[in-house]
Amino acid sequence: MKRDEKDLLRLFRALPPEQQDTLFSFAEFLAARAVEIPCEIGDPESIPRPDEEKVVHAIKRLRATYPMLDHSKMLHEISEYMTQHLVMGKSAGEVIDALETVFRKHYEVLRDTV
Repeated sequence: MKRDEKDLLRLFRALPPEQQDTLFSFAEFLAARAVEIPCEIGDPESIPRPDEEKVVHAIKRLRATYPMLDHSKMLHEISEYMTQHLVMGKSAGEVIDALETVFRKHYEVLRDTV
């Protein structure tokens, strides 16, 4: 949750129930008035995968390939694969293949929701 969201939630919780209802009604009013601006996401960058790539470099390449993604939302998945490589000994190639799939899926979800 972003800091602004946490601050808004903290303020909401500090209000008495009647004022919470008023704030909620106002938020609904603003949301209904909001004009959706179409958000265009670009195509992924075409960055070729080197033959002998390290997992860390692959993550950097994939972040550059998919700059439109919120990489913080993918941190758990990315660190999970990095752990499989560093701690469990899974090969770099297998981990990079899996990471490419993760990034591609996140991109497809983003593309399909815009």
